[in-house]
Amino acid sequence: MAIAPPEQRIWWREPIERVELTWIVIAFLWALFMFFFMIAWHFIGQQNLSPEAYRILPSAYEQKVEEFAKKYQVREEKGVPVVRPPAGSDVYMLGRLWQWWPILELEQGQSYRFHLSSIDWQHGFSLQPTNINLQVHPGYEHVITLTPTETGQFGIVCNEFCGIGHHTMTGKIYVTQKKAETAPRVAQKEERR
Repeated sequence: MAIAPPEQRIWWREPIERVELTWIVIAFLWALFMFFFMIAWHFIGQQNLSPEAYRILPSAYEQKVEEFAKKYQVREEKGVPVVRPPAGSDVYMLGRLWQWWPILELEQGQSYRFHLSSIDWQHGFSLQPTNINLQVHPGYEHVITLTPTETGQFGIVCNEFCGIGHHTMTGKIYVTQKKAETAPRVAQKEERR
């Protein structure tokens, strides 16, 4: 470390120390590895989002979600409908200032076509504690296939700043155990000999 300026003002003509050269080579190789691994992970990671998205008017999407909520509502939680759609069906959720609406109740192990859009601003959909992150734009209906593997309550937070109430923009998804199918009981007669 020098307090005074270097003797030679053209610093790039100075010889490179062996330790510096080693770190430059390590950094370069690490950058190459990360670059190619990002490309490879796209194919081997199997965590790529569905490219399925449609243009839709925010008002049309809002109407679709309201009809969905009205049809499958099972109860209310603090004024927000809790919706339990049939297993394997299409489920709808919208982002608006400042909530994810409605609350969903899904079954573990069942696949759903999950539709997501915003009706006002760009929002971030982050499902906690899992690592599902989506950027949600008004005018686009994003569709992903969602198969819950664990039961419990999952929180949704907005991770794109959307205004003064951004910190309060939350939602919920409940995942319940699959209902056991009950087979009709057949009365068996005891055979007596």
